[in-house]
Amino acid sequence: MTVIDREAVRNNANYLRRVRPIDPEEIAEYIEGSPHPAVVRETLREEAFDLRLREREDGTFVPVPDEPVEPPGWAPEALPEAYSLAVEDLLVGEFGANWHRGESGDRLRTTIRQLKADYLYGNDVTYDRIAAFGYAIYHLPGYYAAIGYVLDDLVENRLLDRQLRVLDVGAGVGGPALGLHDYLPEDAVVEYHAIEPSANAEVLDSLLTATDRNFRTSVYREPVESFLGMEDAGSRSTALASAERLDGPIDLVLLGNVLSELSEPASVVAELGSLLAADGSLLALAPADLHTATELREVERAVTEDGSDLTVYAPTLRLWSGMTPSDRGWSFDVASDLAVPAFQARLDEAAARGPEDEPGEFINVDVQFAYSILRTDGARRVDVQASVDRCAPLSASEDHVTDRVNLLVVKLSHDLSEGGNGVYKIGDGSQRVEHYAVCTRETELNRHLREADYGAVVFIENGLVLWNDDEEAYNVVVDAETVVDLVAP
Repeated sequence: MTVIDREAVRNNANYLRRVRPIDPEEIAEYIEGSPHPAVVRETLREEAFDLRLREREDGTFVPVPDEPVEPPGWAPEALPEAYSLAVEDLLVGEFGANWHRGESGDRLRTTIRQLKADYLYGNDVTYDRIAAFGYAIYHLPGYYAAIGYVLDDLVENRLLDRQLRVLDVGAGVGGPALGLHDYLPEDAVVEYHAIEPSANAEVLDSLLTATDRNFRTSVYREPVESFLGMEDAGSRSTALASAERLDGPIDLVLLGNVLSELSEPASVVAELGSLLAADGSLLALAPADLHTATELREVERAVTEDGSDLTVYAPTLRLWSGMTPSDRGWSFDVASDLAVPAFQARLDEAAARGPEDEPGEFINVDVQFAYSILRTDGARRVDVQASVDRCAPLSASEDHVTDRVNLLVVKLSHDLSEGGNGVYKIGDGSQRVEHYAVCTRETELNRHLREADYGAVVFIENGLVLWNDDEEAYNVVVDAETVVDLVAP
């Protein structure tokens, strides 16, 4: 094994970065013993993250720009063909060219049906090899797209660096990882650590080969509780034990569709929060269905109680100081559907159907997701605070039924109606039951209720508070007498 003076390599790299691209062949000439340039190159790769360097295609290294990530205009229309082909290659390698037909096709369709049922009813999910392929077929596209829309919340405030140390907990088959990879600019450098104990890791490993040379990956095949040292009651702080394995604090913790599968999700999230860098973010994603979306919100609330280092950055802002929500918390975002990937189309077309059966059971191109971004620096996507001088908290709605009031709220849904009056879930961080803004007459002065994006903060002036007995929720009627101003998009 060749021994090289790493400090000399680092010193030369730090000098040359101010002058020209760093060439391993040039550095080799200045190192005692004249090591082979290939050894120098590998040493530079290992040291690149700490030196804030990225490797170019020509084998030289240049500094990572200091500027944070700019908004990329993320709006994917389809899962990229390279990833779609990679999934199909895995299926062909496992089952043959007719993977979607015969016994293998039937097994995959049965598995997907079971996965869908387990998620719907909150059952425990076991990921064997067949389930991993089923998960990739049905869920990879949606999670690939969703992660970028959530990262937009950080990027708009210049809070995502071009150099990132990432910990992806329950990484699955790689949807969030591939989405993150494509979201970031080409001059970014990522040290990506994935925790995935199940057979999903085999699919993940394969798909990660499609990432570029500056997306350096490590996959840990163990439960997150084991990784964090939580299984040993007498173990030392996870912030110490795990940081040593990760070579430093984490800039971005990802939890994609995993909270519902943990026995103590709040404890795990709290421990993961202790691994964050001072300006790091913890980003949790969940399907939009009632069970998983509300469980995500329950975990969010549990780990951000008074005294916690973790606070909500987005989307469910606490607009009233000292108040916390206790409503059901079902809230999710919706983005444009993706094109149907070829592997989903093949599996669906080969399904046996009767004359009354509709096609599409194995097509999943919806991009609907619940999410939470937590930080330890107190930063919020929108730095606004409600005041009793200007508005009422939603926690006081019982006292204002049939009154017209002013409210400062976050828009927490797209239109939930089915073609009638527009209905939008709202919250301000104080609500004890569900609140909906119902637009009975749109005007030029209240159109921002409809036009505002999910997560936007709006000021509702002169909204009429009513109790909806059927839904056991409050309706804030927005009509011709109501003004809605967009405070923050």
